[in-house]
Amino acid sequence: MIRNLYNQYLTLVNSRYGALVDVAIFSLIIIIFHYLWWHILGFFRATGFYLVTAEWLAHQVYLGSLWFDVKVLGLNIVAENATQTLRFPDVNGYITVNEGCSGFKQMYQLLFLFLLFRGPWKHKLWYIPASFGVMFIVNIIRIVLLSIVLINWPAHWDFFHLWVMRPFYYVAIFIMWVVWVEYFANRRPVKVS
Repeated sequence: MIRNLYNQYLTLVNSRYGALVDVAIFSLIIIIFHYLWWHILGFFRATGFYLVTAEWLAHQVYLGSLWFDVKVLGLNIVAENATQTLRFPDVNGYITVNEGCSGFKQMYQLLFLFLLFRGPWKHKLWYIPASFGVMFIVNIIRIVLLSIVLINWPAHWDFFHLWVMRPFYYVAIFIMWVVWVEYFANRRPVKVS
């Protein structure tokens, strides 16, 4: 029965509606694991593993963002390492990078997206960690862009933080997923009889 359902799924994926089926599966996985994160996995976010890992990731994002802001963009920043805060004295503003800014949730969503989506395991074994690396870099870019917004448009910082940069994560996830589908998911051609 399961094999029969899987074969029907492959037939549908290989039909002209395959791209729509793929997008629907992508959306379903992302939404389900978003829901699980906020409504079911609260106990996980209280574990030592999560707290230590998320804090470590947030610290690395803080250091990467600080380096880029100072060394590449030449921004005037007072770094408060103890609180992982980037203070911008020219505009009297600051950005604190905490575990909520770590990208852990998005990496969790990526993990389950690629574990559950079709494709060969030999590629999943390297693509999943590589996607974590991309998500880490995206997160640094996100903080750097928020730094630029804070300096140039401080009144709009909340809007950019909530409505531009948070969805930016999902744009990056979608792009990584499209690359996966197009180059690694091994879409099988439909057999014509």
